Amino acid sequence: MQALWSSRRKISVFLFAVFTLVIVFGSLMYFIEGEENGFTSIPKSTYWAIVTLTTVGYGDISPKTNIGQIISAIIMILGYSIIAVPTGIVSAELAFAKGRVKHIVCPECSSEDHSADAKYCKDCGTKL
Repeated sequence: MQALWSSRRKISVFLFAVFTLVIVFGSLMYFIEGEENGFTSIPKSTYWAIVTLTTVGYGDISPKTNIGQIISAIIMILGYSIIAVPTGIVSAELAFAKGRVKHIVCPECSSEDHSADAKYCKDCGTKL
């Protein structure tokens, strides 16, 4: 729970970026593909972008033009990377929370990164 709480700002920025990407890509596809290819409005095109970005698939419409298909492929590749980002953020916070490290420098050997409950240097044994 602490890892999720610690990563809330990073995840918020990430979600804002995803939200922005979906609106930009959805609007772009509306203007590129147009109503004749099923992209009848910006909200419908944004919905298509969400479905494509989340790697669910095309939904009920798919791009017909070459540039639309290229953008679609880019969105799908971004979708796979988007799966990994929040996982990595939370995993990093979990690892950091588990092994909280004091930034105490050993006066004898200048070693750092001792565990939170260390009383002696892990390298030379000098009292911290």
